Amino acid sequence: MLHIIWDTRGYFFWLLMVSLFCWTLERLTPWRPQQRALRGQIGQDVFFLVFNGHYAGVLIAYLSNWLIQQVNPLPGGWRIPSPETIQLLSGSPLWAQFAVFLVAKDLLEWGVHNLLHRVPWLWAFHKLHHSIEELDWIGNFRFHWMEIVVYRSLTYLPLVMLGVDGNVILWIAVVSTLIGHLNHANLRIDWGPLRYVVNSPRFHVWHHDAVLHGGCGQNYGIVFSLWDWLFGTAYLPADEEQPARLGFEGLEAFPRSLPLRLIYPLGALFKRS
Repeated sequence: MLHIIWDTRGYFFWLLMVSLFCWTLERLTPWRPQQRALRGQIGQDVFFLVFNGHYAGVLIAYLSNWLIQQVNPLPGGWRIPSPETIQLLSGSPLWAQFAVFLVAKDLLEWGVHNLLHRVPWLWAFHKLHHSIEELDWIGNFRFHWMEIVVYRSLTYLPLVMLGVDGNVILWIAVVSTLIGHLNHANLRIDWGPLRYVVNSPRFHVWHHDAVLHGGCGQNYGIVFSLWDWLFGTAYLPADEEQPARLGFEGLEAFPRSLPLRLIYPLGALFKRS
């Protein structure tokens, strides 16, 4: 475990460093001074940070690789491409790989996030993330592990064909985590004129508004807010800084315990069937 934490070449080390950085910023300049650091359900969010930040990804990657190995040898198998066989950005400078992969990944994830709000059975999983009632940096990792499966399944083929360097993928993961932590942090940041390009706490807090302003929601951007402004899903009122209440309609009936929250989507699916 110590090797996993202190290996500076690994994502988990940088997850802890980014987390410490955002926690410190919240202590120095909190947007909502009355909000406690050790708020309710913080223990659950520590679990989600560690599990979703490392173990869930490792387990899903292992199972995915095993599945591909089982399917590819079959007659008429999918022959799923890998970075070793299709490398559209092969030979490109690392900065170009970083820029193209980040923009492509974020646009795809904006679309997946949109689906999580519009498809009922996906929303059953995504409700966990929107059960946050006090927003801070660690809320970035409060989500059901099934979301990792959904995101990776729907973005795998387009991204794998880019064939970017492994170090580029690591640093994109670190940058995405930093922006994601900041978006959920108790910080009054909007990036000034760049607010129309880069996501921020003041923009993303409205994504967690209990009131839906765009039918199924608003402000779906992960790293970039640009997609919301381009596709008409942005909401940033000038007369209010923060929503009156975070969550979703019916939050009071949503389970409070960790085990029940993890199995909640199964119950929701059975009710619909």
